[in-house]
Amino acid sequence: MSKIKGIYAASMSVLNEDYTLNVAKTIKHAEMIIDNGCHGAAIFGSTGQAQLIPISEKVDLINQLALSKYKEKYIIGTGLNSLGETINLMNVARSLNFKRFLIMPPAYYKYGDDEVIKFYSKIVEAIPDCEIVLYNFEKLCGYKFSLECIQELVKRFPEQIVGVKDSSYNLFENLKLDNFSILPGSEAKLLKGLQLGCTGIITATCNATSELSRKVYDDFQAGTEQTVNQKLCDVRNIFEKYNLISGLHTFYSKKDHYYKNILPPLSILNSQDEQELLGNLDKINFSIKSLMAA
Repeated sequence: MSKIKGIYAASMSVLNEDYTLNVAKTIKHAEMIIDNGCHGAAIFGSTGQAQLIPISEKVDLINQLALSKYKEKYIIGTGLNSLGETINLMNVARSLNFKRFLIMPPAYYKYGDDEVIKFYSKIVEAIPDCEIVLYNFEKLCGYKFSLECIQELVKRFPEQIVGVKDSSYNLFENLKLDNFSILPGSEAKLLKGLQLGCTGIITATCNATSELSRKVYDDFQAGTEQTVNQKLCDVRNIFEKYNLISGLHTFYSKKDHYYKNILPPLSILNSQDEQELLGNLDKINFSIKSLMAA
């Protein structure tokens, strides 16, 4: 087992006009953001609309993803509330030699640490040959990991519970575990996290900031002066004024109209918000054109 290090994007899903998943374009997008600087990509995280995409379409994509030139660089999100369906999807992925998974506790129901430990225990018991990145995002699932819960999971399953994506930001400053990857969910936390011993980030806006994020990461590792961290944080702050999925799809729709397709109840930004988003990005010399030229 090796630590998960570097810049990871929570990769976007690209849809057809009828809202079915466009497998080829979704994989092409993931490969593009790796080409632009990401060390890897998380497929079917919340940014990839995972909770809204049918399991059959996820299976289709995972089968084709196994043929990608960057196969070893992907983390597979499950995006499922059902324990049984989570295990089934993981079995499909494992049959194609994917090993790393991003798994959030189920949404909707109220529960505590003991129940979360049982949930992940059942997964590990069913699929012991896996590496799980816990997904800590209280805003989406209603549960926030405690330090004690993660410490207990790692104690029980040191080979399987290998990291956490911290999008609630209650862990990355305080959690200290050997051979465990801590990855905040925002570029604004990248540099501080690295200084505290975090191993990188997994974020939505790395779909757009992969080159900037990679430079901040590489400059930190090299011990050289940080020259783009402020711009990186500024880009993140501009996107954060909106729903990140809506903002990113609006941004990328200037490159390819397919990105305008987004699953209800989500939607792209209205014309006023779109103009504001793109205008504010232009003010700091950040646009889809500059991204395509990178």
